[in-house]
Amino acid sequence: MKSVKISVYREDPTTGEKGHFQEFDVPVKEGMVVLDAIRYIEENLDTTLSSRWNCKASRCGSCAAEINGRPALMCGTRIDSLHGNVRVEPMRAFPLIKDLVTDVSENFEIDRSIPAYKPEKGTKAPYDMKQIDIEKTKEFRKCIECFLCMDVCHVIRAHKSGYVGPRHVVKAASLDMHPKDTLDRSSHLNQKGGLGFCNITKCCQEVCPEGIRITDNAIIPEKERAVDSTYDPLMMFAKKVKEENEGKK
Repeated sequence: MKSVKISVYREDPTTGEKGHFQEFDVPVKEGMVVLDAIRYIEENLDTTLSSRWNCKASRCGSCAAEINGRPALMCGTRIDSLHGNVRVEPMRAFPLIKDLVTDVSENFEIDRSIPAYKPEKGTKAPYDMKQIDIEKTKEFRKCIECFLCMDVCHVIRAHKSGYVGPRHVVKAASLDMHPKDTLDRSSHLNQKGGLGFCNITKCCQEVCPEGIRITDNAIIPEKERAVDSTYDPLMMFAKKVKEENEGKK
């Protein structure tokens, strides 16, 4: 049976030992994905290997890793698409727990810091909306929170600048584009979320397994809103009037 060499990153931070790659020979079957190879190693070659996975159907985002240097889902990457030996390592943008498992909990803290949906007073569900307004945010709802976009972002990965990251800009954009929402989260992103650090390289968009156009449809529009609300005199005046009116209510 044909086999492939899988180099897997091994490190347990609790031991203080330096991380290293360990090589395994794994038999290959037709249609096999990287997650199948990792599971084979865990079950047959080294039961101490740690990985994270759940659905094995590219729907939960749990098995996110870096495969041959590129952030991707292990369950969505076929062995035969890699053409040769395979190197699997954890997402480098997040703290390592063990081997291929990283701590992504900081994302949920950031998510909670984004102002929640706020409709006008008296607005009750169900909401009547035009189809064109639904389409504006439909793709954002496909996010599976794999955080591959966060991992590939060089601003987060290399500079630790305080930028909230592409996943959370998508969350804010999905709310800002809701026709019944009354808030503008671009100012929050600009002032507290480091939005200005993003230089729109589109690398986050390229690795998204759901094909969400993160840069084109979320980051750039939020940047434009932030510029308008911060530097456009008419927008600044309108914002001030709105805040004064709300304060009188």
